[in-house]
Amino acid sequence: MQIMKLIARALTFFLLLTAPALAGETINVFTWDGYVEPQEVTAINKILKEKGYDYTVTVISPLAEGPEQMFTVLRKGKADISFLTLNYINMQNRRIAQLLQPINTSSPRLPNYQKLIPAMKDIPFGMDKGKHLYVPWGGGAYGIWANMNVLEEGELPKSIKDLWDSKWQGKLSLTNSQIQPNLALVMMALDKPPFALNDASRDELRAAVRNDGEVQQKTNALYANVGKFWGGVPDFNDPTLQLVSSYGIAAAAANKAGGNWKLLPLTEGNTVWLDTINIHKGVSGKKLEAVEIFINYWLSPPVQKRVVDGLGMVAASTEVSNPLLDADPNFFKEGFFWPPWKKQADNIMLKISKTAQKAAGK
Repeated sequence: MQIMKLIARALTFFLLLTAPALAGETINVFTWDGYVEPQEVTAINKILKEKGYDYTVTVISPLAEGPEQMFTVLRKGKADISFLTLNYINMQNRRIAQLLQPINTSSPRLPNYQKLIPAMKDIPFGMDKGKHLYVPWGGGAYGIWANMNVLEEGELPKSIKDLWDSKWQGKLSLTNSQIQPNLALVMMALDKPPFALNDASRDELRAAVRNDGEVQQKTNALYANVGKFWGGVPDFNDPTLQLVSSYGIAAAAANKAGGNWKLLPLTEGNTVWLDTINIHKGVSGKKLEAVEIFINYWLSPPVQKRVVDGLGMVAASTEVSNPLLDADPNFFKEGFFWPPWKKQADNIMLKISKTAQKAAGK
């Protein structure tokens, strides 16, 4: 009888320990606003259940805001899946990369990976020892958008260098949050690669930050034309602004609200960004399989079409129409993807930008 009681207690204890697992586990997703919609969560949960996976997808709070905030959240181990911007992965001594695991892009649960745009697949900024720490999801450009309700085609800037023209003084808007793309405009206007400062030597960086240097002077002149700097979201409703920089999502929203903004096809091209899907260390076994099924669904035509139609971005899939790519097949050209900013170069760019803002009285 005593033995039976002990067995019963042991069985009860085992059932208590395993109850959460039997009830289903959670897959925690850390994402930007609008990247994972409620109806899609419902759909993927149904797919997982139908395939015999006892997992439920949940979007965690807070939503993604930027590299520092994302690192803080990820370091605490709160996410199984994240939507990192590509250049975040290997920034600052690969601190985020060390929290991720390589993705098996040949997994039988990732058939949609084979249908992605080739130029997005093997970008070194998201790799580690030849292995992928990312799957491309969708991207865009940091470009200049023109208000076609007030401008004619013949008036539009054709080159980045045209942004320095005095006729745009007070009518141009740039960001003062992620200012590195502004410096890329400056470098291209000086006939240099967009990210030349990120690859510059220490002596070259010292020269760039000198008040009488060409980089600082060129940045000062660009910022003098800025009528308004924006932080989180560009202002497409200010009637004084005719040229507004945007990552694309806000411009698409402005057009949906009745605006008529056009991305300028500047001859030098635009710097581009890519948001990705990542799997975190510690995800394994059946949960890893379920995560791969999640990723595959987010690469499927229904979700990828929303990337284009709903967010105004460029979808990673070749199975949906991409108007921005149709207009410019070299949209994602080599050398124009935002790189992981090096700490010293990043500090110099911030200093150059602050000096230029002060000189412009803004």
